[in-house]
Amino acid sequence: MSVQGTTKPITVPDLRRMKGTPQVWLTAYTTPMARLLDPHCDVLLVGDSLGMVLYGLPNTLNLSVDTMIMHGAAVVRGAKHACVVVDMPFGSYQQSPQLAFANAARVLAETGCQAVKLEGGEEMAETIHFLTARGVPVCGHVGLMPQSVNVAGGFRATGRTHDEAAKVMQDAKAVAAAGAFAVVVEGTLEPVAALITAEISIPTIGIGASPQCDGQVLVIDDVLGTFNDFVPRFVKRYAQLGPIISDAAAAYAADVRARVFPGVEHTFRKTK
Repeated sequence: MSVQGTTKPITVPDLRRMKGTPQVWLTAYTTPMARLLDPHCDVLLVGDSLGMVLYGLPNTLNLSVDTMIMHGAAVVRGAKHACVVVDMPFGSYQQSPQLAFANAARVLAETGCQAVKLEGGEEMAETIHFLTARGVPVCGHVGLMPQSVNVAGGFRATGRTHDEAAKVMQDAKAVAAAGAFAVVVEGTLEPVAALITAEISIPTIGIGASPQCDGQVLVIDDVLGTFNDFVPRFVKRYAQLGPIISDAAAAYAADVRARVFPGVEHTFRKTK
């Protein structure tokens, strides 16, 4: 199944059946961007990366459920057939399966999205099972986990040692066994991510992982080049919009200061 050539909405069961078929995932945080990306994507992910991308935060830890709901609802309004998945923010699900369900139920009900995503492997298996058994579709997230940046000591690829590789594999298998419909594999050495994809029954979505993953996800602002301070190794930039936006703002500023804008054609004048 592919989003290309059809306006049929993509569902969570569709995504699970797409194991082995390349899935296209991109982040989206606003209605206008969702409308632009929707025709080309299987999934629009409302990632907690929005904290860094939109709000200039140093990491993804300082976000609330309310913030994720606001952006999730905006993306749902712009999506016609891509499946919308919303990240559960840090602190909203780790305490207990019951708290996770209460917050996930809010996200589903108040945004209209189809699923939530949460980070963690074996330690979150019980929570994933609890949620899926109660009607909450869950996408897992293993490997490099941005919400654990303080424990890891920074953003670094994993799977470099035998123990790290075994841990990521165990986490991915635990997530799949717990009932997740897919799992994001981030910042994991390519051979490890490829082996995970071959050994688990649910789709793997790579970011800094392997081309053998069942799908790929990137942050849309990385794809579009709307900022130039840092380009992760795993990003391919398909546009450089940052300089274009800056040039447009500079041209506007010059016109305003020269009183060239607004012109007569941009003003309202009394007519007979």
